[in-house]
Amino acid sequence: MILAALVGVVAGIASGLLGIGGGILFVPALTILLGHGQVEAEATSLLAIVPVALVGSWRQRSYGNLRVHDAAVMGALSIAGVLAGVALANALPERVLRIGFALLLLNMARQLVQRGLAGRRRRLAA
Repeated sequence: MILAALVGVVAGIASGLLGIGGGILFVPALTILLGHGQVEAEATSLLAIVPVALVGSWRQRSYGNLRVHDAAVMGALSIAGVLAGVALANALPERVLRIGFALLLLNMARQLVQRGLAGRRRRLAA
């Protein structure tokens, strides 16, 4: 339990510093460090988003930035997406899910490198 909490804290700090989603770090940590299966790790990561989204929505509403109707539509569509995702995850072999997640990680790494290089080029041009 302590290791899981530590993984969550480290993933949260790293995601805040790097501007990436915590699940990008949390899912591999759950599978490698804690020995969870891919489906269980992804489900745990997605469930961890719920309180963050609720608190974020509440805070943004207090700032006047939340459009309640749009948020309700997004929430309903998210539920439909979750149901479709669960059905797909249960239908696919775990190896396919791991490969798909690995491709997602590679794409995220590519985007981070591209942003870093673009920022460097802007600084050099200035």
